[in-house]
Amino acid sequence: MAQRIKTVAVLGSGVMGSGIAAHLAGVGLKTLLLDIVPPEFTEADQKKGLTQDDPAFRNKFALSNIAAAKKSKPPVFYNTEDAEFIHAGNFDDDLDKIAECDWIVEAIIERLDIKQQLFAKLDAIRKPGSLITSNTSGLSIKGMCEGRTDDFRQNFFVTHFFNPVRFMRLLELVAGEETNLDAMHSFAQFGADVLGKGIVYGKDTPNFIANRIGTYGMMYLLNAMVEQDFTIGEIDALFGPASGRPKSAVFRTADLVGLDTLAHVAQNCYDSLTEDECRDTFKMPQFVLDMIDKGMLGSKTKGGFYKKIDGKICALDWKTGEYAPKEKVRADSIGAARGVEDVGKRIKTLVNGTDRFAQLAWECTAQTLIYSANRLGEIADDVVNCDRAMRWGFAWDLGPFQTWDAIGVAESCERMAKDGYEVPKLVTEMLDKGVTSFYGGTAVKPLYYDVVKKEEVPKPVDARLITLAALKEQDKVLEQNAGATMYDMGDGVLLLEFHTKMNAVDDDIIAMIHKTIDKAEDEGWNGVVIGNEGKDAFSAGANIFAVMMAIQMGQWDQLEQMINSFQQSTLRLRQSDIPVVTAPAGLALGGGAEIVMGADRVRAFAELYMGLVELGVGLIPAGGGCLELLERFMEGAPDDPSFNPLPLIQGAFMNIGMAKVCVGAEEGRKFGMLRPHDQITLNKDRLFHDAKETALGMARAGYRQPRPAKFRLPGENGATAIRWFLDGMMRGGQITEHEYLMAGKLARVLCGGDTSCRVKVGQQHILDLERETFLSLCGETKSQERIQHMLTKNKPLRN
Repeated sequence: MAQRIKTVAVLGSGVMGSGIAAHLAGVGLKTLLLDIVPPEFTEADQKKGLTQDDPAFRNKFALSNIAAAKKSKPPVFYNTEDAEFIHAGNFDDDLDKIAECDWIVEAIIERLDIKQQLFAKLDAIRKPGSLITSNTSGLSIKGMCEGRTDDFRQNFFVTHFFNPVRFMRLLELVAGEETNLDAMHSFAQFGADVLGKGIVYGKDTPNFIANRIGTYGMMYLLNAMVEQDFTIGEIDALFGPASGRPKSAVFRTADLVGLDTLAHVAQNCYDSLTEDECRDTFKMPQFVLDMIDKGMLGSKTKGGFYKKIDGKICALDWKTGEYAPKEKVRADSIGAARGVEDVGKRIKTLVNGTDRFAQLAWECTAQTLIYSANRLGEIADDVVNCDRAMRWGFAWDLGPFQTWDAIGVAESCERMAKDGYEVPKLVTEMLDKGVTSFYGGTAVKPLYYDVVKKEEVPKPVDARLITLAALKEQDKVLEQNAGATMYDMGDGVLLLEFHTKMNAVDDDIIAMIHKTIDKAEDEGWNGVVIGNEGKDAFSAGANIFAVMMAIQMGQWDQLEQMINSFQQSTLRLRQSDIPVVTAPAGLALGGGAEIVMGADRVRAFAELYMGLVELGVGLIPAGGGCLELLERFMEGAPDDPSFNPLPLIQGAFMNIGMAKVCVGAEEGRKFGMLRPHDQITLNKDRLFHDAKETALGMARAGYRQPRPAKFRLPGENGATAIRWFLDGMMRGGQITEHEYLMAGKLARVLCGGDTSCRVKVGQQHILDLERETFLSLCGETKSQERIQHMLTKNKPLRN
């Protein structure tokens, strides 16, 4: 059973402390955020009318950091209104309030003496059995707990969050010698269930798992760049997506973390790891230390390895200290790797290349794999925790041991030995036993090689994890085509998965939507879930290449038929006699957003980026997007001809006209894209499970399809009012003439075309207007230019 936690105290309101508090508030926990009383009463404080006894002054650090968090970009709050769950205070006046807290998490300065002083005070105040944890990454648990009571030590462990807390999934848990493991494991369930985190168990060693391996890899490349004369841009081109790493690669990541923070972590490793065989790798190159001395700390100082100058991203020349426009790096090995979709094969392609880039990729990969293997037993007990730490904490696509499997353990070990690297004994022992990979088994019963037991053992898997690979292995595929697959996900629920490039909606997907709903209705299934496992996109929109081809070939009838079929598929999502639940994560743009909104219910991953962005390619939403957003904004409007719906319509108009994209599902609710009854899942591994349970719950409650919506709309009078507003924008240079044309057509659709508030119009009326307007814009030269520009440049054109 998960730990029962309702009230939390966060001690320290800096970047990490305020980020943790924002996350806790976002899941509905009452949070107390404390910091020190400002040491100086300034003239600015006096001008604000404050006194030294005023809570606004005494709580200034916590209050100002909450305010900064609310303005943060990327946002640390799911919804800035969640800040209401945070109560700001200070250590002098409010520390006694921790007696009410179920969990106390410390995130103050990384100094052992200061932490010990604070913990001594907490020990005397906290209620017995309450959890106390530290967000430290460099100090020992034994040292922090010195002199504390038995109850304190037994309920103390490390909860190491990663910054930004909202976006980084990893939560490392580290027990002390006296930690009550039952309490920590109960908290782990709370961390996964409530906080949505990926839990990894580390050991009480400097920087634990992710920072130990990740910092080693970054420091190896920093030193290799200097020794082998690479540029910052070259290293990032090599160790970004081409290597299965995030787009921020090495140096952009360092800028985001902060060069001072990176240097602190590296120095801590160097000072503490006196027996580490790679200790010297953690020595920071002099040019980086010089940057820190000059205040070039990265994003927080608006200049580090990269800096924006005159609107352009410039990279540092580490030799001269000057910035120059970011270079386009071209290398045969990088180009070959980028063309490989499967990440494991991509990495293997890269390290097997023949140019100097491929050689460095091999060297760094090999050394990182060896270093990681040598840490087993020291920083973690198994390969699973190491791999999860690097995927969830550093956003690697594959962890080190997954990478080793991908490039081939036996063949890479042979190459390592040939190159003079010392292959870890545990790896050669594994190969000698005839085990050729760290992971084995099946999708249903996965295994991993346990280096302690020296045998393959079951891999720990969340009981609520549903994977497509497991469904395929169990012969649960019912039907498929080039664009989509239908599965039986159990308990009478069908799962529809898209698998085109970026899951763009095409004829195959539309056909499979109809087939899936037909099957569910005809055979009496309990419901349908629509989702996929794509890392980046639920669906990036409709296939505009197919639209452009139809335009160029003059296939207007076929194009109209394609749009009509898409409209009818999204309409059926809610007009069938079984519940349909969409489970979006990542991008859901254009047509993807229309599918999401078309369903009876949405069960969204918290990090959902959804919007109707069609105006960017010269078109309007025509898969039911105008209808769905209009319905959301008009919900609750009185059925009264005298009621003016224009203010409500303007909300939908601005949403589409400004191509708003929500940053997170909570903001999607705020924008009206998600409805109040739509639900959000923080743990992505459980999204399919949660969506399935949502569908089953609706079925068990006696699902009945909703009555089709009807609207009283202002017609041409409303559209004219919106055009007056647009005319002012065009005269002011805020929009182009073509944007005025598109927005005016959009206004006519949302206002109902040739109608008035005296009559009601139905869903098909709005769909017909969508389709007619979409087709008319397809005939506009400037819209065609926008479509072509998106296809060739992958960014919108304003013309």
